[in-house]
Amino acid sequence: MYRFLLTPRWWGINIFVVLAIPFCVLMGSWQLGRFEDRVDDHRTATEKSERDSKAAPTPLASLLPVDKDTSGRRAQVEGRYGKQLLVPGRKLDDKDGFYVLTMLRTGTGKALPVVRGWLPGTADPRRAPAAPTGEVEVTGALQASESASTDGVNPAGGLPSGQLGMISAASLVNLVPYDVYDAWVTLDRADSGMRAVPAAEPEGTGLDLKAFQNLGYTGEWFIFAGFVLFMWFRLLRREVEFVRDAELGLLPESGPEPEAAARAPDPNPSTANTPADTRHEAETSPRH
Repeated sequence: MYRFLLTPRWWGINIFVVLAIPFCVLMGSWQLGRFEDRVDDHRTATEKSERDSKAAPTPLASLLPVDKDTSGRRAQVEGRYGKQLLVPGRKLDDKDGFYVLTMLRTGTGKALPVVRGWLPGTADPRRAPAAPTGEVEVTGALQASESASTDGVNPAGGLPSGQLGMISAASLVNLVPYDVYDAWVTLDRADSGMRAVPAAEPEGTGLDLKAFQNLGYTGEWFIFAGFVLFMWFRLLRREVEFVRDAELGLLPESGPEPEAAARAPDPNPSTANTPADTRHEAETSPRH
């Protein structure tokens, strides 16, 4: 009964199934591993953030360049505040507001962007408090330059003068007349009545949309593997039923049914409306 499995058609079906199911399981396992890696990175980043917030500050120079290990570490640097900018469209506790960012000119000749705090509402330079004058010592969480994928960033530009859409050295190069560190700091304690901006986790370590996309792809690959197996069993069952019916002689006969043939129209239109007797006489009568 199962000899049909040796036919070329079923050889092709079986080879496809044998290759497709392991491939789907492999891809699903890989996507699941990616999701688990992101979960582990998120857990590690959370634990690191708690440790960093309690650790003693470290001189800025020893923490550069910023990477996953140094991001969020408490940095300490001295300098004088210079140009001040506003960063609109930033939320804190689900409330709209803006950052007050002031450039800190250090003894190296470079300037460090310092987010001194957050204020609610629309960005307005008249509401932003002036920075302290003279030599200051700044302590805060070190952050990597933002990118277009960072939450809250406005990479499109077109902002009013004195506003910045993305905190990065590339965005500041045309706004300030001095070199800028490829990093920024958010103060531990905001000054002048503003709210401190919490340090953000390094990119790629949070449970963001990409992490849940990996989880969704995992389910899709496993579902596809199950679908391939289901369709194989369904085809096998239909083939077995067909072979069994053929052995029992239950297959329908080919050709039109007698009743249908009796109702079929006469192929000769010239005699379609002529009674049978009249046609017989016409065919047997001598011709003159």
